[in-house]
Parts: sequence; structure tokens; C-alpha cells
Amino acid sequence: MKRWMIFLIMCFSFMMLVGCGEGTNEDEAQGSTEIELEPAEEEEAAEEEEAEREPTEREIAPEEYPQFKDEVAANEVEAVIHTNMGEIRIKLFPEYAPLAVENFIGLSEEGYYDDVIFHRVINNFMIQGGDPTGTGTGGESYFGEPFEDEFTTALAHFRGALAMANPGRPDSNTSQFYIVQADNAQLSMDWFQMAAEHEITFPEETMERYLEVGGTPHLDFGHTVFGHVIEGMDVVDAIAQVETAAADKPVDDVVIESIEIIE
Repeated sequence: MKRWMIFLIMCFSFMMLVGCGEGTNEDEAQGSTEIELEPAEEEEAAEEEEAEREPTEREIAPEEYPQFKDEVAANEVEAVIHTNMGEIRIKLFPEYAPLAVENFIGLSEEGYYDDVIFHRVINNFMIQGGDPTGTGTGGESYFGEPFEDEFTTALAHFRGALAMANPGRPDSNTSQFYIVQADNAQLSMDWFQMAAEHEITFPEETMERYLEVGGTPHLDFGHTVFGHVIEGMDVVDAIAQVETAAADKPVDDVVIESIEIIE
């Protein structure tokens, strides 16, 4: 098995970081880079290995990232998350994640998210909500069943990204979502260095963006990014810093009062 394939299998464990189950402690949730990797197989000649190695998704050059344009384009949708701590204005990307966007809009318009709490909050990582039970174990999709992942190099887990939470299994998206709040550039650098050692390469522009704005690169291609915060990151930061108890649940409820879809 190629080394990058072994590494990707190891990376799958990170998908539990924002899963629908109970939370972990902060070190686990942020995906510590100090993990023990399986030993690689005996290395082949460099020329032969380069010729046979299949490219990963991350080696595909990204398009110009729509996440860093504050205006809402004609092919995007604007929404506002009204919380008891302030408003978070986001834009959605139906061109790249049509199912996730339809799910989010449909549930929002039905009032599914009204009075639902952010049940899991980890400073310098993310804030997670969308489960009507408030436990992190519930939620149903707009389609009545889990729907598939939608991965693209055009979107990434930069600080401010809106993405689908899942329980660590492919194509298991329901109602839960999270907003990336991490701004630790060193965490990104450590991840890229570890990835490079195991032949996982990111486009240079992707790396530069992560190091500039922060984010959670280890969640790319494990969770669907379908939107981005364009106003209200100060509210996201404030939510991320509230006092939490067991399972990273805020001591005082942080409530999604409603989600407004702007026509």
C-alpha cells in the first residue's frame, strides 16, 4: 500500500472530531499532530514510485476561492443566523455543494433550527449546532435520510467555513453543522509538514491561505464545506469563548433563535 494511502486511512480518525456523538477534550478535538503513524513499506526507487503514485484530491489546483469574497454572487445564497449573542451573516455555495445547501435552506425555512442550541463549542477550533435534541446525537436531514458528501478543491476549512458535521462515516450528513473558528496558523503549518512527510500535497495557494487566515486543514475531504461567514466572526469568536462543561457544551445556552434565508 502506498504511504499516502496509509496516511489517508490514519486521517480518517480525524473525521470524528466534529461528529454527531459526544464531544472530546480540546486536545483531541483540535487534532493533535503528535500521533503515531504506521511504518511505511520498504521504499521503492524514486523514479518508479513517482511514476506509479496516483494523485490525491489535494493535488488538484484549486479554483479562486469564493470564500474570500464578501459580496454574495449571483450563484450564491445569503443567510443570517440569528443567535442570542448576535447575528452571523453567511453565504452558501449551491454550485459546489447543492445537497448541503438545499438541506440547510430547507430546514431553515421550516424553522427546524429555531431555538436550537450550539451544543459543542471549542475555542480555536469550531462551534457546532443543528441538533434539536441539544445532545449532539440527534438530527434529521431535509431529505428524510442521510445524504452524501460533496467535496471540492474550490472550498476548504478556512477560518469562517460553514460545514456539515457527521459521525465519522462517509455520506452520513443530516442536520448538524459547524463553523470553523480556528485561527492558529502554527497548527496548520504542523499539519502540512506532517502531510508532506507522507506524500500528501496541498496546492500552494491552499497552504498560503491557511497560514494567512487559519482553519482546520485536517478536516478537508472528510466534511462538506458549503458556506462561509462574511460578517459576524466576532460573534463566532464570542461564542467560542463561552464557559463550557462536559462534552464541550456551554454552561449557559447559546441559542440559534432563527435562520433567515435572504432572497
